[in-house]
Amino acid sequence: MTQTTTRHGGALLTECLVAQGVKRVFCIPGESFLAALDGLRDSQVEIVLARQEGGAAMMAEATGKLTGRPGVAFVTRGPGATNASAGVHIAFQDSTPMILFVGQVASDQRDREAFQEVDYRAMFGPLAKWVAEIDRADRIPEYVSHAFHVAQSGRPGPVVLALPEDMLSGPAEGKAVPAATLPSGMAADQDIQEVIVRLAKAERPFVIAGGGGWSARACEALGRFAQALDLPVGASFRCQDYLDNRHPNYVGDVGIGINPALAKRIREADVILALGARLGEMTSSGYTLLTPPVPAQSLIHIHADPSEIGRVYRPDLALVAQPGPAAIQLAAAAAEGPRRPWRAEARADYEAWQVPQETPGTLKMERVVAHLNEVLPDDAVLTNGAGNYSAWLHRYYRYRGWRTQLAPTSGSMGYGLPAAIAAKLHDPGRDVVCLAGDGCFQMVSQEFATACQERANVVVLISDNGMYGTIRMHQQRNYPGRPSGTALVNPDFAALARAHGGFGATVERDEDFPAAFAQARQAGLPAIIHLRMDPAALSPRMVLERVD
Repeated sequence: MTQTTTRHGGALLTECLVAQGVKRVFCIPGESFLAALDGLRDSQVEIVLARQEGGAAMMAEATGKLTGRPGVAFVTRGPGATNASAGVHIAFQDSTPMILFVGQVASDQRDREAFQEVDYRAMFGPLAKWVAEIDRADRIPEYVSHAFHVAQSGRPGPVVLALPEDMLSGPAEGKAVPAATLPSGMAADQDIQEVIVRLAKAERPFVIAGGGGWSARACEALGRFAQALDLPVGASFRCQDYLDNRHPNYVGDVGIGINPALAKRIREADVILALGARLGEMTSSGYTLLTPPVPAQSLIHIHADPSEIGRVYRPDLALVAQPGPAAIQLAAAAAEGPRRPWRAEARADYEAWQVPQETPGTLKMERVVAHLNEVLPDDAVLTNGAGNYSAWLHRYYRYRGWRTQLAPTSGSMGYGLPAAIAAKLHDPGRDVVCLAGDGCFQMVSQEFATACQERANVVVLISDNGMYGTIRMHQQRNYPGRPSGTALVNPDFAALARAHGGFGATVERDEDFPAAFAQARQAGLPAIIHLRMDPAALSPRMVLERVD
């Protein structure tokens, strides 16, 4: 007979997290979950203190991306939860396993609009796979086990669990449940064979890879499968590290600012395999590469969520399976097929697109990214949030390995720095470089203090053009010569780094960047390089002729 022990709910919750393999949690402390903090104190689980709940949630989301297991964050009720919602939204749109624990008012105060009381089921319902509140301490093991199963099964995503204060602090009897047992996610063998037959018969096949549920082994299998059938592979929006960009079958990213030659090729394809990709707005170029609801191309859609299949596009063949396991099955079943000029031409289009297009200014983002390509090792992790600066990164950087790109498909500004911190804490031996715009960085600039406290020596490259550049770019297109509400007056970012105890440098010319970057990498400290850019360089293809 199993013997149970009596302790408070926070201690039992910690035991459940340890049983699930959690090594690190990100949080902003709050009085609503003091018992959970007390339980964590006596465990081997590391607590990383962020500076704002959005940063903590983004760090947890990035950890989920890196490990394939749920990243965990704790935040307090009310404002803490609303701040953290940004990270939950990222996890949902990026199909990332994540669990957010939120403190809640005591159960005897519910439904009185008590201090900071929120109905989390209503609030997070559209943003999470599952939202629940644990009313009884003896059910903590059940709820935590279910949360880890839900977050990782099918299409991965975020789970939110609310923790009433009195439930956590009161006595708790129970025993932690062992780590989640997950389904294989594999497809039926006959369906795998049918996919291969259809692609082998196609004259102009194309693969779009993306979504959640991948692994390093699956990405390697994707390369072998594509090579066997001579298939061009495009990466869905911000999934460019799913196939080594040097691989002869990689032909570019299917996202914002897509290579026009690549877009034309996708429209002309006769068979498209969407392997894990949702085919959302960004990947489909506003639903124009494939026309809904019945695309001109024959569509094969492999996705872990059956409700996603047929949501926008009717497929000719549909498989409910995790894309990673399916890629491994496809590689194992594919026999060497004939070579196609189609694939080679697509690769040539990609190589031509990689040739830098010169932009204005004495410091050019295309040359910054070219230097990163030259000096960073294959396993370096590059992170970014949202902003027009990322267009140079997506176009010119060559990702060489799985999980070397951390970027939000939700388009969330501020993501890059928290993600970089999470990546550095996860693997301190790897180079981690965050690219951010001046507006993007200032949404989370306080997290640089977290990097310094945790000795996470990330390198942050801040592209400063004195504006919210993406919005200014759209203004130029839609209301030329009429800028409004986009100008920024920025601080000395290098001085900010030094004020926190980090390394700071300012660069205004191309020739000065290599030395500054080398010093930042060698400093052994969190570092900021303040890149003073010409505001006329709005994107790799758009120049602002008149700056007001």
